[in-house]
Order: sequence, then structure tokens, then C-alpha cells
Amino acid sequence: MKIHYFLIKSAVVAALGGFLFGFDTVVISGAEQTIQDLWGLNASVHGWVISMALWGTVLGSLIGGWPTERLGRRKTLLSIGVLYFVSAVGSAYAPEVYSFMIARFIGGLGIGISTVAAPLYISEISPPQYRGRLAGMFQFNIVFGILIAFLSNYLLGGVGEHAWRWMMGVEAIPALVYTVLCFGLPESPRWLITHGGDREGGINVFRRIMPDATDEDLNTLANEVEASVSHVERASKFFTARLITPISLAFFIAFFNQLAGINAILYFAPRIFEMTGLGSKAALLQSVGIGVTNLIFTFVGLWLIDKLGRRTLLYIGSFGYIGSLGLCAWAFSTENFAIVPACIFAFIAAHAIGQGAVIWVFISEIFPNRNRASGQALGSFTHWIFAALLTRFFPEMVEAFAPATVFSFFCFMMVLQLVWVKVMVPETKGVPLEQMQKKLGIE
Repeated sequence: MKIHYFLIKSAVVAALGGFLFGFDTVVISGAEQTIQDLWGLNASVHGWVISMALWGTVLGSLIGGWPTERLGRRKTLLSIGVLYFVSAVGSAYAPEVYSFMIARFIGGLGIGISTVAAPLYISEISPPQYRGRLAGMFQFNIVFGILIAFLSNYLLGGVGEHAWRWMMGVEAIPALVYTVLCFGLPESPRWLITHGGDREGGINVFRRIMPDATDEDLNTLANEVEASVSHVERASKFFTARLITPISLAFFIAFFNQLAGINAILYFAPRIFEMTGLGSKAALLQSVGIGVTNLIFTFVGLWLIDKLGRRTLLYIGSFGYIGSLGLCAWAFSTENFAIVPACIFAFIAAHAIGQGAVIWVFISEIFPNRNRASGQALGSFTHWIFAALLTRFFPEMVEAFAPATVFSFFCFMMVLQLVWVKVMVPETKGVPLEQMQKKLGIE
């Protein structure tokens, strides 16, 4: 089966929510020290300010399954752009710290909801053989947004005392573009059939994204989608023994994603580089290097995900994490600071090929049609609650413990992840969504 323009266009537009996710998440790194000085924040309050978007993300991921399930994937994606736009404008014009925190919280709501709706939507419109690469575009756009945020911060860093406001406000432009593009998206065909009660509408969308399929093929697919939710009352229950396998998989992949320290390193990259003796401008430029590395190796991960599979990429990423974080810990303990930037870049590469490429694809694959939005919400909520906690306490961690201790902790957690991948993680490559239930033993 060939991949067609309409399918690519729809997946790309939905994945642009990931660009805003990445940009919004990291843009604060260029402004966080200025904000701390401007408003005289101690380490504890500063941690709350910088993590405020993540607390919004926690709530967004927790509630994101509701609009995705009830209102539909398309309307939910559209609402995300509005939240990002309001957040960007509010952050740029914030007169004091509390207004800034509220604006960042609103942007966090958009991030949280996007991690539920966008990967799920792309997964539901994608043929099995292309699902990894298409759903993985969400992650690609995240890292592209991260790169552009680092680059934007670097370019805007010298525009004057209000440079941080420009850094925060420029996001309004891509947010507006994304919102307009979402009006051209079709609704998910699986949502139309399973939730909207519109079998014919679902078949019509399938026909647009798979024009080479025959009417017989399309009706067979629609029958499989309907059969996956034939026992509606039983299938709609989420926290049951029936779903224990996908629930545990979604929880642990999200848990380990954050306990690698990825968000702490992305948020506080300039500060970490300054610990090695680099000046602030050089530290910002090194942060751009993180974005470039992330982008390049995300390309590699997306190229490999449908070839090697999700489980193999998690293996590769785990070994890369362990090596790079272990060397970082050694470098800080022995004051061999010269190798720290290289170790950080290696860490980012390992993340991009492994967890970064896999997490959102994997979570969107492992739940049945009736439970997919709730499952995506669970995985996203787990991801973001640990991201928020880590970002909230990271400034205090680096004050209370030596950097070598912090990096050693992250390294140990990645050893545990390697064991988990070996013992528990199944391969989902190329398995149709309606057949995933049998593979995972869901009756």
C-alpha cells in the first residue's frame, strides 16, 4: 500500500501540535535566570515558576482524554492552538510573577492535551506499516520545536532588557498558523465509527487516506473497528484486570522517560553548561547544539522505528543513556568538565533514538479503540507528573547534591529501564490496532 498525500498532510498538521509542545517546553530555558533576577525569586519559588507549565501539562494530560473521547480528535486538536496562543501572549506581557505563572499554566494545558490527542489521532489514521513513522512525526516536531526555541533564544538574547519577553511571545505566530491549519483536518475514522456512530463517515475518511483500498477492504476494516468495541459496557471500563498489561506498559515507559532526567537537562541546559565554566552566551549556543543533535537523531529514530521496531530502539536508547549519564557523573566528580558537552549531546542522541522516538507511538498503539484516549491520557499524565516534579525540585537538587550525584541517580534509573525492556516490553511493529488486543492478551 502506497502512502498518499492526504494522509501525510493530515498527519503533519496534527503533528505540528508537537512543534508547539517542544517550543513552549524549552523556550523558558533562555529566560529562567533573567526572570529569577528580575523578580528576586529564591530557589524554591523559582522552581515553582519554571515548573508551572508542567503542572498545567499534568492537568491537561489528566483531562485530555475527555474532550478527545467526547468531542472528537479534530476539535480537541483545534483547541490546543488557542491555548498556546493565549499562553504566549500572556507570558510576554506578564507584569509580575503570578500573571506569568498563570500564562505558563495555560500553555501547559495545551501541551498536556496535545500529548493525548495528537499521537492518538495520527495512530488512528495510519496504516500499520507506516504507523511508527507517521505517529513519530509528533516527536520529530517536538524536537524541531525545541531546536527553534533554543535558536530563537540565542538570536533574541541580545535585543535588550526585555529580550525574555520576546523569547516568550514569539510562539504566538506558530500557534496561530497551527490553529488555522487544523480547520482542514478530517475527523479520525475510528472515532467516527466507535464514538460518533457514523460508520459511513468513517469509511469515507478511510477512503481518503487509503484511496487504493477496495470497498471490500474498507468495509472489512470498518467491521474490525466495530467488533473491537462490540461489548460496549465492558470495553468502556478502564481500570480493570483486563487492561493491566497496557496500563503497566504505559505507566512505566512514561516513568522511565522522565527519570532519565531529559526535561531537567532541556530546561536547565544553559545552567548546566555554565557549571562547567562556560559563559552565558556560550552556554546558550551550546544549547542550540542540543537542539541540532536532538533533531538529527530523531530523524534516525524515525527511520529505524518501522524497520527495527520499538523494543530494539528502547534497547539502543537504554545503553546510550547509561554510557552518557555515567560519563557525565564521572566528569563532574573528577572535574573533567571538557567532556560534559559531548556527554550531554550523546545523552540527547540516545534519547532521540530510543525513548523519544518510541514513547508516544507505543502508548498510542497498545490500548483498544474504546480505551485508547483514556490510555493515552494515563501515559501522558504519568509522563508529565514526573516531569513536573523533576523540574520543580531540580534547582534544589543541584544546590543540595553535587552534580555527579544527580547524574549518577539518573544513570541508575536507566539501568532499571534496561531490565524492564528486557523483561516486559513486547514488540508492536506492524501490528494492526484491532489485532493488538490479542497480542497483549486483552479479551
